[in-house]
Amino acid sequence: MFLQRIGNKGIRLGTVFDRAAARHPANPVYLDHTLDIAPELGHRVTLTEIADLVDDLASRLWAARVRPGDHVVVHKSDNFDISLLAYSVARVGAVPVLLSPRLDGETVARLLGRLRRPTLVTDQAKLEKELPSDVFELTERVLLAAGSFPEAVSLDALAGVARVRPVTRPQHLPALITHTSGTTGLPKLAVQTGHTIQARCRPQSVLLAPVSRREPIAVHVSFAHSRMISGAALFASRGHPLIVLRDDDPERVAQLFSRIPPGMVESHPNTLLHWEVLADHPARPLARVRCFSNTFDAIHPRTVDTLLGASERRMPFFAQTYGQSETGAVCARTYTRRHRVGADGRCVGRNFSGLTEVRVVSRDGRTPTKDSPGHIEARSGGQIVTYLGEQERFDGQFSADGWWRMGDLGYRTRWGCVHLLDREVDEIPGISSTLELEDKLFTRLPELLEVIIVPGGGGAPVPVVCTRGDAPLDRARWRSAVVDLPELAEPVQRRLEELPHTATTKVKRLELARLLAGPEGAAG
Repeated sequence: MFLQRIGNKGIRLGTVFDRAAARHPANPVYLDHTLDIAPELGHRVTLTEIADLVDDLASRLWAARVRPGDHVVVHKSDNFDISLLAYSVARVGAVPVLLSPRLDGETVARLLGRLRRPTLVTDQAKLEKELPSDVFELTERVLLAAGSFPEAVSLDALAGVARVRPVTRPQHLPALITHTSGTTGLPKLAVQTGHTIQARCRPQSVLLAPVSRREPIAVHVSFAHSRMISGAALFASRGHPLIVLRDDDPERVAQLFSRIPPGMVESHPNTLLHWEVLADHPARPLARVRCFSNTFDAIHPRTVDTLLGASERRMPFFAQTYGQSETGAVCARTYTRRHRVGADGRCVGRNFSGLTEVRVVSRDGRTPTKDSPGHIEARSGGQIVTYLGEQERFDGQFSADGWWRMGDLGYRTRWGCVHLLDREVDEIPGISSTLELEDKLFTRLPELLEVIIVPGGGGAPVPVVCTRGDAPLDRARWRSAVVDLPELAEPVQRRLEELPHTATTKVKRLELARLLAGPEGAAG
């Protein structure tokens, strides 16, 4: 079987920083913020201090009666300590359930209802401003990472408790639960094991191979995302200095990168798009970057071109991965300066040989092509084992012969590259690929910060645009840019913060289309 070829070795999240610190005790982790759970550590910590903090937090969780096999939901204000709490939960043999700080209180309560009275780790701000009061009825106990609140126990009050030995659990059991993006409705709870987390690290190691272990790696990824959990563990284990970012403001990023130049930068595609302005920054914050990397979604060629042009390294490259929360990375491709201009942004590359498999299945009996795309399906050792509480829905994602349906449409070229055209739910009749149209508009109109094409309710598709600095869209330039494209409605301009986003900064297209269909939605 394919999964057997991955091997049986698992990863133990609870002790991963112990092992990293044993090899690289003084390696630094730079933060652009202080930890809510340990503000005294400041903005620069060592792997030894991180390992000690994880051990300390695990001991406090044990003192709060968290036990092996328990579900511990972490939903608190945005901070790297979300990830550190996940490692601490795993250290006592419990299962961390990470819910993004971006989720609204009602959604969090509904997801808590899928669990059997879990422990909730949150903070005063969430309880006072966002979470409904019934979270206390839905949970066994509520622990606070910061602040105080009636009926909740502060982890700070448990400081100094006796340390406990890490708990070792079989690696085929659940080890981490994160949620899907929620672009099509209520997020699903995706369950991973030690084996699947280990399998996800292997493709990441392939992409990291050309990057020297002395190179600092800068990461701006959702702290509640599975990529952050496996990625931070991998980077630390390899011995890379880490730069962990919460704030994506370009000016703050420029200041930090000019002081601590990263050799690798990884973030979500929309964040990298936001950072295009760094290419022209006088501090040259991207000058020492050897590798840029984006997580799980295809990226616009304009962004690749701009960022590679900002590096002053002799041979910088851009590593694009394609995958989803349910599978981890299944495909990848690299761009260099030599072939970045004119590159097809819809190409997401090839599978990782021996680690992942990808195929495209016909929808109409014809061989999948650009004009007649098929369903993209994958098999991966990093594949989740279930949706918690939704086994039937999970089983429904598999084809009859056991391949996982990604929910995307595309085709494969004769060279074996997979081309991603659209999400199945976002397909618009008469347009072969909305994503390709958006790529073209980004390339032709550098002032665009975002453009999303959604169905027009019976009329032409509607482009929703955001511009840098919210400058009024130049309609003459727009008309010139779309002259050879399929018919589109007049563009609707919005501020970027007005668009509905997922935890990983993707725009929720279905929700955006519903908003535009409202009585005042299309008012430009």
